Amino acid sequence: MNFFLRYKRVFLIIGFLAIVALLGFLIYSFFIKPNLPAAKPPAGGGIATSTGQLPTAGIGGKVTPTGPTGPGVIPSTPTIDKIALGGVTETAQIGTALTLKPTLSGNGSDVQYYNQTDGKFYRIDALGNASAMSDQVFHNVSNITWAPQKNKAILEYPDGAKILYNFDTKKQTTIPKHWEDFDFSTDSSKIVMKSIAVDPDNNWLAIANDDGSGAKPIEQIGANADTVISSWSPNNQSIAMYTKGVDLNRQEVFFVGLNGENFKSTIIEGRGFEPKWSTTGNRLAYSVYSLDNDMKPKLWVVDAQGDAIGGNRKDLSLETWASKCTFADNKTMYCGVPESLDKGAGLFPEIAKNTRDNLYQVNIETGEKKLVAVPNGDFNMSNLIVTNNGGSLYFTDSNTNVLHKIELK
Repeated sequence: MNFFLRYKRVFLIIGFLAIVALLGFLIYSFFIKPNLPAAKPPAGGGIATSTGQLPTAGIGGKVTPTGPTGPGVIPSTPTIDKIALGGVTETAQIGTALTLKPTLSGNGSDVQYYNQTDGKFYRIDALGNASAMSDQVFHNVSNITWAPQKNKAILEYPDGAKILYNFDTKKQTTIPKHWEDFDFSTDSSKIVMKSIAVDPDNNWLAIANDDGSGAKPIEQIGANADTVISSWSPNNQSIAMYTKGVDLNRQEVFFVGLNGENFKSTIIEGRGFEPKWSTTGNRLAYSVYSLDNDMKPKLWVVDAQGDAIGGNRKDLSLETWASKCTFADNKTMYCGVPESLDKGAGLFPEIAKNTRDNLYQVNIETGEKKLVAVPNGDFNMSNLIVTNNGGSLYFTDSNTNVLHKIELK
């Protein structure tokens, strides 16, 4: 007992120093010591193998090692396929022209387009050789509607002026400024459009000859012009569609015929309706957005002919717009599909402008879809075109307006 009393002061000093040391350690651990991440095993659970440099990940699809191989070694260079096989695929730039509304030529193999730089129209063949379709220069064209035979087009200008130009006859015809939203009949001889007046009561859906003559009103559209879409079906059944809201997430689509036919309507599951006819017109692919899909666009397909209208509806489970798709034949569709989309992209498409797209093939009869190609570049795909033999797919990169090509077979 006397021993502890004798050295009490020493024990108190030692205890005090121990407490100070502990507090110091805790302060260092929580506030001063660097927060280094814990070491992680390499992807795939293998054993890391040093190669003298950090490994890099491939772009996607198949990869081919360029250095040492073995467990844990990550290949650094992707294999770029010449033909679309579902992986990274060679994507060739076709010239440097800034193009507007490229389309498949009448021969089914060439592509024709408007060059925004020099104001001329060109046709380009499979080898990349371009030739002028006309010596005529059309300055500052802002929109183009091609006829199915591809030998004529309606050209629109920023000031509202519009002309129809025939590339066979080299003649142009002025079209009234108050006509808008055009589409051609299947034989390219007539057009459907919306005639928009100052007084909404005088707004009409109408048809006319391709030179603007013989205009004939079809249906009064009044203040609902924004819900009407001029779209001449490939089977000549209807010339337009219009939508009517059912509730917050659904709309009803009506089909307008030339002679007041009473076609069945169909319900669609969302807003922002964008249609795309199959090649024979018996089916309709479309995209809509809804609260059920975080307001992102989603592709659907439905029967759209005669008594079958509204039948065989399928959710294709692809988040993209119908305007980023094209039909290769009546059942096969190709679509540019963003790798990711933010919520609200359907309502505000501009937020998806810089997304990277991959190419998918869709069988609209079965709903089967597959990844066809991962382009070897960051492309936002639009104006997709498939040649008649199904061998090549052309598209415009929306960010540069330059034409590109992917070989499908």
